[in-house]
Amino acid sequence: MNPMLSAVLALSIPLAACSADAPPTGGDAASASSTASVPAAAPTEPAKDAVDMERPALKIATLDGAQYDLAAKRGRWIVVNFWATWCSPCLKEMPELDALDAEREDIEVIGLAYEEIEPADLRAFLDKRPVKYPIAIVDVYDPPADFPTPRGLPMTHVIAPDGTVAKRFMGPVTKDELAAVVDGKAVDGVKTPAAGAM
Repeated sequence: MNPMLSAVLALSIPLAACSADAPPTGGDAASASSTASVPAAAPTEPAKDAVDMERPALKIATLDGAQYDLAAKRGRWIVVNFWATWCSPCLKEMPELDALDAEREDIEVIGLAYEEIEPADLRAFLDKRPVKYPIAIVDVYDPPADFPTPRGLPMTHVIAPDGTVAKRFMGPVTKDELAAVVDGKAVDGVKTPAAGAM
């Protein structure tokens, strides 16, 4: 590839917490650089990300063998978090997400491991970094159709009790930022509807 073109492409890629191109090989996943990435999703039709994502659907098997259905969770706030074991910012926010899930009865978290990893390897990873919320492995070549394909990790979607997307966060998020969305406080200057207003 032309060195000039390579430089232009490198400068044009938006900065994200963890990019989504190729996972690290070998070594300890927890100590991998936050710039490591997952394989790029297979080419898709342009309409893939243009799907009406106002009320996304998500049906997926979790690591514990249960079936998770987002539609069955209506009436609660759901935090859908795309993450990976090699993504340092993802690992940093996991305790925040776990605390939010434990502290708030009106909020539930689901973690979607967006990487090529065997279930046994992910279970071993979670033995060292346990969380109480459900975790599912997402096929990076066939991610959930109603969510935009993550271009970087972590990527978090806050789903309101009526099933609509209340807020999306690209990059790490804190439990206070997520609680602010649920409680109807301004986040990034945008006021969100209060939980009782849904």
